[in-house]
Amino acid sequence: MNLLRQGYVTGPALGALWLVVLSVTVSVAMSFATGEAFRPSIVLSLAWGAVAGAGMVAFGRTRVVQLAVLAVMIAVIAVGIGPMETGADTGAVAGLIGAVVLGTAFAASLAPFLKDVVSGPLGRHEFEAAIIRFLTGFGYIFFTAIVLIPFYVMVMTSLKNQSELIQNPLDFSIDFSKGAELFRSYNELFSDFNFGTYLFNSFVISVTTVFITLAFAIPGAYAVARLRFRGQAAFSRSILLIYMVPMIVLALPIYIAFSMTGLRNSFVGIVMIYPVTTIPVALYMLQGYFRGLPSEVEEAGLMDGLSRLAVIWKITLPLSLPALASVSLYVFMIAWNEFLLAFMLLDDPSRFTLTRGIAALNSSEIPRQHLMAGSVVATVPIMALFLGLEKFMTKGLTAGSVKG
Repeated sequence: MNLLRQGYVTGPALGALWLVVLSVTVSVAMSFATGEAFRPSIVLSLAWGAVAGAGMVAFGRTRVVQLAVLAVMIAVIAVGIGPMETGADTGAVAGLIGAVVLGTAFAASLAPFLKDVVSGPLGRHEFEAAIIRFLTGFGYIFFTAIVLIPFYVMVMTSLKNQSELIQNPLDFSIDFSKGAELFRSYNELFSDFNFGTYLFNSFVISVTTVFITLAFAIPGAYAVARLRFRGQAAFSRSILLIYMVPMIVLALPIYIAFSMTGLRNSFVGIVMIYPVTTIPVALYMLQGYFRGLPSEVEEAGLMDGLSRLAVIWKITLPLSLPALASVSLYVFMIAWNEFLLAFMLLDDPSRFTLTRGIAALNSSEIPRQHLMAGSVVATVPIMALFLGLEKFMTKGLTAGSVKG
């Protein structure tokens, strides 16, 4: 550990590891963006990253040193001995862009990582801070890639035509000269595959599920949090027990019961069964928030002559808007994305939800770009809703964790 806490070891080590991360990231990004071959060289990444890290520790993290690192990165990539290699058919312009992107990202980001690293011994704080900065940067890149790469592939594939996919399924570049023709799959999705109806059905079912869930969860959570009754503790602890039973186990009994009662293939049956999966989690989330609200405010309302229901309506619920918003969003997302029950209970295309409609596109007779376009249509609305209301969801999930 004492050797690792020497600046002349820490700097090259972090530089080598960071260049590996960036070379892999930029190679994948350039391959997806251009459809041409970019490959990271792990050995050369380790070597050049160590040299750059040692140089920054020795000569400082000045603008001149950063420009020197940038120039060296571009030069070694251009002559074929750098951290990123290009294929024989890769265009010169694409190769230059990749070299500039990788060199700029490395030169600009390595200096902040090594800002407290000197050539001599490092204190514990400086050493740990450098390691934490590296791990933070790696975490951002890794988890961003996990989210963005599948979404990017999905969107790019939806903008292709059948001949392009057959010619090169791994080419995710886009020819923007085609103009509106790029969105042909989306036009056919709504004109030929009835996706407008699926979108409307999912919205109505999800909103209805939210209202039904809140109608049961609010009084139930309030009772657990505020009232005293026999079995209260056991009920509070057992709220989430339903999630210990996998839904696939209940699939056959639900199918049989709904078929016998005529509820299969109907909106009524779907909005009856969806709240069964959402009410427990809503109860669990709301009871924690209600416990965190000051009981003195409600007691003052009772002393002023309000009934218990009036206290809930006029005092508790207005104070609980962040929690209600987060629960509503969470329930809406569950209902919007639910697949197993919709696949099992819905056979009439006029009653399909989005997930059920997408499953119908997964056929050898339907081009793959339509399946990807349907996935985009199902993903983008819920993603936009989540990003728009994320602050309310975060506030609602954390506000009940501290009492008072």
